[in-house]
Amino acid sequence: MKKLNLLFFGPPGAGKGTIAKEVSKHYNIPHISTGDMLREAVASGSELGKKVKSILDSGQLVPDEIMLDVIKDRLIKEDVKKGFILDGFPRTLPQAEALEKILNELSNPITGIIYFEVDEETIVKRITSRRICPKCGKIYNTITLKPKVDNKCDICGVDLIQRDDDKEEVVRDRYKVYMEKTYPVIEFYKKYNHFFTVDGSGTVEIVTKKVFNILEAIE
Repeated sequence: MKKLNLLFFGPPGAGKGTIAKEVSKHYNIPHISTGDMLREAVASGSELGKKVKSILDSGQLVPDEIMLDVIKDRLIKEDVKKGFILDGFPRTLPQAEALEKILNELSNPITGIIYFEVDEETIVKRITSRRICPKCGKIYNTITLKPKVDNKCDICGVDLIQRDDDKEEVVRDRYKVYMEKTYPVIEFYKKYNHFFTVDGSGTVEIVTKKVFNILEAIE
């Protein structure tokens, strides 16, 4: 079977995490997100994990140098030999250049890069429509995944809330930061002939189908 080493990019709310889970399940390859990697490193209790824990506990951002050690640590694990999906990394040009170096050292290059393109207004509409149950954590969407009773959790019956992160001002700010910091990374990867742009504004089903069509065509 062909090997799929994939990078998934897209602004917050583009739906790449949801689709990565489907691809991971279908091809039986790990879906690796930055958050997962950091949690794994901390849980391992290794020297690197202890370093990461102290940084996170102090509320600081993990510097590139340590983040790249965490990535390398994850990419040498056994389950990655059959392929992987990297979601949410690299976020900056120096990270992209360093990742390329790591993968060359491991003789395990990227075989496909998918950029989920979604405009700002669609992102704002999507994320500001999210509601969450404060009791069980179930997530709803006032447009695509409505609760049976308006603003009440189907499971707990309690009032749904909107997280601060999902408020319009915050969403627009995150989108702006993404375009400033991460869009240059997209430009960096466009030189690859296995770079694909997917219109991520459709339903999850439509976008997932497009992604599978792309992956099936990768040699």
